[in-house]
Amino acid sequence: MTTPDLIERVDVVDELVGVRAGDPLDALRRRRPVTRDQLQASYDALFAPFDDAAFPLQDRLLVAAFATRSTADDATAAHYADAATGADTQRTEIVLAEASTAATAGPFGAYREEGLAGESTDGRRYEPGLAARDTLGERLTAALAHAHLLTFRPREADAAAQSRLVDAGWSADGIVTLSQLVSFLAFQQRVAAGLRALAPSVVERRFDSPELAQRGSSRDETPPVVEPVETSASPEEVSA
Repeated sequence: MTTPDLIERVDVVDELVGVRAGDPLDALRRRRPVTRDQLQASYDALFAPFDDAAFPLQDRLLVAAFATRSTADDATAAHYADAATGADTQRTEIVLAEASTAATAGPFGAYREEGLAGESTDGRRYEPGLAARDTLGERLTAALAHAHLLTFRPREADAAAQSRLVDAGWSADGIVTLSQLVSFLAFQQRVAAGLRALAPSVVERRFDSPELAQRGSSRDETPPVVEPVETSASPEEVSA
C-alpha cells in the first residue's frame, strides 16, 4: 500500500531554493532539462511509489528527515521534517532528536586500499539510543544507522553493514531502496544548497550571455536515477 498524497507533486528543488518561473535561476536550471527532470523523477519514484511494501513511505520520510537533518539544518531538512511530521508526529520528534545527536560533517572512514590508508579519517559514529530503539523498533533504527553510515562513512558500507539490516528484518528490495534513498538525498541536498549559494551572483549577472550561462551550469552533476526495485536476490545474497 502506498500513500502518495503525503507528497505534493511539484519540482521539489525549485521549492527548496525558491525558484519561480521566469527568474534567473529558473532559466539556469532549464538549460539542463534532462538533469532537472531526472532529479524530479527520482524524487517521485522514492516518495510516490507504486508499491512501498518493502519500505513503507512513512518510514522513507522518517529516514529522509534523519539523513538531511543530520547533514544540515537547511531548507531540505525542513522539507522532510515537515513531510514526516505530517505522516507521524510522534516518531518524527524522536527521529529529529536522534538526528541532532548524530549531526556531523564528513565523510569519514578507513580506506581498505593500502595506498590510500594514510588518507583515512575518523569521526562520529552513530548508534540509536535505547529510547529510540524502544519506540521506533529495530527495523527503523537499523535504517537510521545505515543511513548515517552511507552519508558519513561510505567507505565502511560493507557486507557486514548490510547483514545488520538483514538481521533487523530488511528484505533485498528494501535494502536496495534504502541505499537509493540515501544517495538521492545527499545529491538533492547538495544541489539545493549550491543553487541557494549561486542565487545572488545569478541574479546580479542574469546570465544574459549564452556563454556565461553555459559556464554557470558547467558543473552540474548527473543525479542518481531511481527506478522501481524488483530483485530476485535473497537478503543473504545482498549482504554477501
